[in-house]
Amino acid sequence: MKEPTVDAGESTTATGENGAADVTAERDRLLEEKNELVELLRRRQAEFDNFRKRAEREKSDVLEYAHSDSVRAILPILDDFERALKTQTADKVYARGMELIYQHLADALKKLGLETITTKGQKFDPHVHHAVDMVETGDVEEQTILDEYQPGYNFRGRLLRPAMVKVAVTKK
Repeated sequence: MKEPTVDAGESTTATGENGAADVTAERDRLLEEKNELVELLRRRQAEFDNFRKRAEREKSDVLEYAHSDSVRAILPILDDFERALKTQTADKVYARGMELIYQHLADALKKLGLETITTKGQKFDPHVHHAVDMVETGDVEEQTILDEYQPGYNFRGRLLRPAMVKVAVTKK
């Protein structure tokens, strides 16, 4: 029996093609793995950016809440100043000093974001006004605010304290 002969050139070519196919497959697998890792990195970076932004927003909210609590604690002092300024006194220098102190306090609170809610002559809004008294009258339109008992305030666009007001209702 005669053994088949294998040409050395054929063997190298077959092994070379298999080797090239293996290298190409390995390259494709590595490229796919690289692309998956790059995509994973992008997702993680986006998640981290979102986390950082959320943490900054929460930090800002906490600071704003702390500021609003501080300003809310000062409002009774502001109210006392306003009542004191309405009281007549014989000492004009003392009254002027009280006005200056009140003005400095009001300006400082305004710089922090405190805004007075306008009431007199406005339409009653239960979201920003608290009706303490209702008076029957035919002089003005119904639900018009006639007087303010205690001013209301917004702090940085949010209601801090509603205004206590007197509201007109129509006569029956």
